[in-house]
Amino acid sequence: MSVNNKIHFIRSGFQTTIQDLGREGFQDQGVPVGGVLDSYSAKLANFLVGNEVDNPVLEITVNGPKMRFESDAQIAITGGNLSPKINSQIVRMNQTINISKGSVLSFGRLLDGCRAYLAIKGEWKVNKYLGSHSAMSQYLSYCTPQSYVQDGSALEIETAEPLKEIRKERNFHFDNDVRISVMPGPEFHLQTQKTIQYFLEQTFTISEQSNRMGIRLEEAIPDYFTREELISSGVVPGTIQLDNAGHPIILLADAQTTGGYHRIANILFEDLSLVAQLKPNDKIGFILKG
Repeated sequence: MSVNNKIHFIRSGFQTTIQDLGREGFQDQGVPVGGVLDSYSAKLANFLVGNEVDNPVLEITVNGPKMRFESDAQIAITGGNLSPKINSQIVRMNQTINISKGSVLSFGRLLDGCRAYLAIKGEWKVNKYLGSHSAMSQYLSYCTPQSYVQDGSALEIETAEPLKEIRKERNFHFDNDVRISVMPGPEFHLQTQKTIQYFLEQTFTISEQSNRMGIRLEEAIPDYFTREELISSGVVPGTIQLDNAGHPIILLADAQTTGGYHRIANILFEDLSLVAQLKPNDKIGFILKG
């Protein structure tokens, strides 16, 4: 027997959105892939409550929401540790949690990572746009108004039978200084040896000018200049561009589908989840593969 559960957002948090694995097949029309930035954590959260891996989740960034459940539910919280609490009691992450009718889930201080993922067992009653529940990037947010959580908004979920057993997973830790594997980008061969050497040897700092579209790195490559102007060319999540001042920019899920900056490298897909958990002032370096 299923039950319609309504979750009320007393407070929305800094940047809480509904995301799934994104919308493929529309990039030729200028529509970003979108979707969760840390796909590993999102899939794990859905697994822990018995949902399909592409079921929607809440992506919670740095400062989480406060939400009240109208009915009993099963949830799981993965990814960055934002000190989740149920009725003021700290709860463990990366496991299935039973939450009772009338309970309030809230989040506190950021302890680890950058983004948490909340799965709730059941069918989420949220409109799709181009086959996905994911919130479109800010400049197209009107296409997916339900997927942007607001103070006072509500989320309806048709809840199925609970899991027979509680599934537990080990705890994770996200480093704030990481080395990420990259492959040469289309314009890698156009860079000077000095540029390539600096890019691969430097430890870069995550800038405050970072969001779901991309992460700008603070350090610029010294004496950088473009040896060849580009027409606007295709980019994907994980592409690393060099702007005209030599600052690397890591493109993420909500990035534009084309760009004119040199594409020096591409991050391997399996490392993108690590990048998603970096916050301003964290450090990143690159290891060339291939």
